[in-house]
Parts: sequence; C-alpha cells; structure tokens
Amino acid sequence: MRLLLISNSTNYKEPYLGWCLPLIEDFLKNEKKNILFFPYAGVKIGGKNFPESYDAYLERVKGIFAERGIHVTSIHQAACPVEAVNNADVIMVGGGNTFNLVAEIHRHKLIEPVRRKVMEGTLFLGWSAGSNVACPTLRTTNDMPIVMPESFNGFDFVPFQINPHYLDPYSEEINDAIGHGGETRQDRINEFLSVNPQITVAGLREACALWVEDGEITLKGNRPLRIMRHDVDAIEIEPNTKFDFSFNIK
Repeated sequence: MRLLLISNSTNYKEPYLGWCLPLIEDFLKNEKKNILFFPYAGVKIGGKNFPESYDAYLERVKGIFAERGIHVTSIHQAACPVEAVNNADVIMVGGGNTFNLVAEIHRHKLIEPVRRKVMEGTLFLGWSAGSNVACPTLRTTNDMPIVMPESFNGFDFVPFQINPHYLDPYSEEINDAIGHGGETRQDRINEFLSVNPQITVAGLREACALWVEDGEITLKGNRPLRIMRHDVDAIEIEPNTKFDFSFNIK
C-alpha cells in the first residue's frame, strides 16, 4: 500500500499545489497513465456552485498536471464510477469540504472498491479532505457539516485520525491582539479524544505530508507532526523521520 497524505494544497501567497507538486511527482514516478481525480470536496470552485464546481475543480487540477505530461480524468464524469476506480492507476482526492466528499463517496458506493484497489497496490494521494478520508472516519475534519453523509466512515487505510491544517494554539499576546476568546483547534481535538480515548490523532501541520509505503510512514515537510492521545502528553515527530502505524520511530 502506497499513500501520500498531504495537509494542504496551497501555502500563503504561493500557486495552487505549488509547494507539494514536486513531492507528488516524486510519489507518482512512472505511475502517470490514468490518474482518477475525486473532486467531490469542491463545492465552491472557480466561482461555480455545486455541482458545476466539480467541472471547475477538474479543470484547475487537470491544467496543472497537463503541464507536466500527466493525464487526469475525473470520477464525476464517469458513466460507471466503480468501473472508473477499477481501471485507475492512481486515485487522487482533492481538498475542500470533507462532509460533501464523504457523502458523495458513499452515495456512489465507492468505499470498498477504492479500499480494495489501494490495498492491492494502486497509488492513493490526497490533500486536506483527501487526507482526512484516508482515515477510519472523517471525525477530525475542520469542516462545517454542510450535508449529512450516509456514514462518517472513510477508506480506513491508516488506523489513526489525521487533523489536516493542524494549528498550534495562539500565544496569549496574539489572543489579546485579535480578541479571540473561543475554542482552539487543540480544545476540539481534546474533546474528540475525551469521548474516543482509544483513538490517536495526528496533527498534520501546513506544508507537511505523510508518505506511507508498506506499513512505514515518513514525515515530509519542514514542520513536526503532533501525535495526540487521551490523557497523555502530546509528542512531536520531526521531519524526515520514519515510523510505523503506532508511531514507533524506526
């Protein structure tokens, strides 16, 4: 099983997919024949409303990859989505709203076909919501539940939850400056861990990614990965470190 789970598509003041495209190309290597894109998280892309936004999302991604000789098709244009999955060399899932993404995946009965293909060796890469859906469930997304999916279940490629775009709590000085008095991202994750004490959450900071290959994970990027468990002090895993699914360092 080979996965590339990216926190974010775009860094501030950088082109779309700018920071992570070299990483994606390295991950793909020679597997560039038939990339199947999932645009279902894109509910407001290019000024378009859902579901026309799927077309706009495809064109945005397709244009970037075409410049590098990589052909991309989209599952939303497939006559038979399951057949499209079965014929894919690479499955690529874009970011956006995780609830809409998961709702569409379940509506088209794609959980098991995608899971089977990836477990058999088909490459999987996703950013933001596309990383979240690689987890057992979507329950550590940052998104508003704009739709009610049939199930919160994801593809369950990794046995832990990812929180993409993980943000460290602001300092007291910044809170004073911006007048923030509400919950932090850490507060919300702590609530999740309180009611799900058996589950580990990986806080994936911006411009970072998890490269998963044959049961081993490598943290890519220049920021640490934050590992959070119930009633246990969080730990930080440094960039380029290799570790297993239990976060034991290799």
